[in-house]
Amino acid sequence: MKIRGLIAALNSNNKFPYKTPELVVDHLVIGAGVVGLAIAQKLCEKFPTKSTYVVERHGRAGEETSSRNSEVIHAGIYYPSDSLKTRLCIRGRDLLYQRCKSFDIPHRKTGKLVVAMADQRPYIEHLHHKFQLQRENQDADSFPAGAVPTMLISGDEARAMEPNLSPEIAAALWSPETGIVDSHSFMASLVREISESEAGDLAFATRVVRVDPSKEEPGWVVQTATGKSESSDAILARTVFNASGLSSPFILNSLLPPPQQIPMFYARGSYASYNGPGISGISRLIYPCPETGPNAHAFASLGTHLTLDMNGKVRFGPDLEFLSPPESDDMDFWTRHLVPNDSKLQEMHLAVTKYLPNVTLEGMQPDYVGIRPKLVGPGGSFHDFVFRTDFPSQFGGLEGDSPMISLLGFESPGLTSSLAIAEYAVDNVLENGGRQQRRS
Repeated sequence: MKIRGLIAALNSNNKFPYKTPELVVDHLVIGAGVVGLAIAQKLCEKFPTKSTYVVERHGRAGEETSSRNSEVIHAGIYYPSDSLKTRLCIRGRDLLYQRCKSFDIPHRKTGKLVVAMADQRPYIEHLHHKFQLQRENQDADSFPAGAVPTMLISGDEARAMEPNLSPEIAAALWSPETGIVDSHSFMASLVREISESEAGDLAFATRVVRVDPSKEEPGWVVQTATGKSESSDAILARTVFNASGLSSPFILNSLLPPPQQIPMFYARGSYASYNGPGISGISRLIYPCPETGPNAHAFASLGTHLTLDMNGKVRFGPDLEFLSPPESDDMDFWTRHLVPNDSKLQEMHLAVTKYLPNVTLEGMQPDYVGIRPKLVGPGGSFHDFVFRTDFPSQFGGLEGDSPMISLLGFESPGLTSSLAIAEYAVDNVLENGGRQQRRS
């Protein structure tokens, strides 16, 4: 069955009519996931005399994608070397480790093994040599030389590190910079910093219900409603950061004509906790080679991998299941798919035992489910992070320097990259009048 993307728009039924704004803010951040929080913290830090207001429809931060992932600090090995995903992952990794140390956020640099069967060895060799070439060339436009240290090792060397690995593992890529982080503590540190600043404010259980270009003065008129309220309040925001994750396209679609509206694809990923044989003494993350699509970078997920939590407990996941949206424009249909169940355990077990053969199905239990926002569906090619900038004048509003910067398709490595995403969005995109400068 072909999976279609969901094309929906905020306030499509015109339930909320236009309202004159009652409050003016300099910066409005929509979404208090890890990316939205990082952007708000950066704005408060850089512009202490300007107001930064964060609205989040849930009762607390990070209730969607940000709290339902592997909590891995990625090294930045998987994506094209000239992509934003690679550049921001590497920079974000370093910033995140620094913040964890400064704010006493639980984390651990565990390292990671990407394990390969004999026929998969060319893939990990490609990853390794890609960064060796970058190191040798030291191209001024690339990331710093040596930023992604990796080591190619044999299957025997990998088993010396992790004896539970299958004898079928022929080689592995060792990534010493990979780690894990308590994402909830990380987000809590950002919330605290925003709340304690004179410039910042957060409003939880507050959803955006309508966005209009202002025709009276430069900016965007954004209407919000609290909880399930049928009435709204209107804000004039000089600059809007649309960091609403799974809902980001729908805010834009409310402004765009139908032919230009953006579809969103939803990828469900299930995680399983594990308590059983076949994992004794494991202290590193273990990833299989991803199943690639049209090219080495065109994979939908990194495969069902082994990760550790801060207590050393093992979990496996995520698997990958694209969701088919309903015929209606129900923007939150995906919430019905968040309940974990055991329907995927057998497939996950089969995937895991290819590299950890003594793991048992009986030891696996459904744990939690996450939904990843994707701009391409099954079989799609590599898609980079997208920073899209729109101005009120494009939609009949006043001319002026009042951008709406929408962050689209921010899935993995979004957690790792979050602080660098914020740095790039504020220092690069916003400071250049809303226009990206790809090289710095």
